[in-house]
Amino acid sequence: MADAKKTLVGVLGSVAAAAALFTSIPAEESGRKVAVTIAPTGEATIRHISGPQYLRAYLDAVKVATICDGLTAGVRMGQVATPAQCTARLEAELVEMARHVVACVPALYGRPNQAAAAVSLAYNIGWPSFCKSTVARRFNAGQWAAGCDAFTMWVKAGGRTLAGLVARRGRERALCLTGI
Repeated sequence: MADAKKTLVGVLGSVAAAAALFTSIPAEESGRKVAVTIAPTGEATIRHISGPQYLRAYLDAVKVATICDGLTAGVRMGQVATPAQCTARLEAELVEMARHVVACVPALYGRPNQAAAAVSLAYNIGWPSFCKSTVARRFNAGQWAAGCDAFTMWVKAGGRTLAGLVARRGRERALCLTGI
C-alpha cells in the first residue's frame, strides 16, 4: 500500500473500519449521507448523497464554532468551506484521530469494529480525553466488552446529558461489541 501511514486504512489496518468512519461521522455530525470508495492505495473517495452539508460555520449545541461534519479546529464564525475542503478536512481529522487512538491503544490496529467505534468517540471528545478514558484503560487491559460498555459514560456536553449523545454512544457501543 503506497504511503499507507497517511491513509485511514493504513493507520487502522482495516478497510472496513475506514469505510465505517467515512460514512458514520458525516451521519453523526451533520446528518448527511455519503458513499465512500476505498482505493487499493487506501485513499478514500467520498461522494455526498443527501442531507445537509454545513459549508458555513455554525454554533453547535454547546456554542462551539463548527463547520462541515463536526469540525471545530480553527473554525470561526463567518467561515465558509467548499465540499472538497470539507472532505479533505474530514479525512485529515480522521487520520489524525486514528493515529492518536492507535498510539494509546495499540491493540486496536486490525480490530475494525472496536477501532471504528474508538475513533468515532475520539472524534467527538478529542483524542487526549479518549486516551485518558476508562474506555482506553479497559481496552489496554484486554477488557474489550467492559471498554465498549464505558462508551456510555460520555453523554454530557456543557455539563448536561444530551439525548443525541446518549443515542450516539449507544450506536458506538453496539458497533464496538460486534465481533467480541
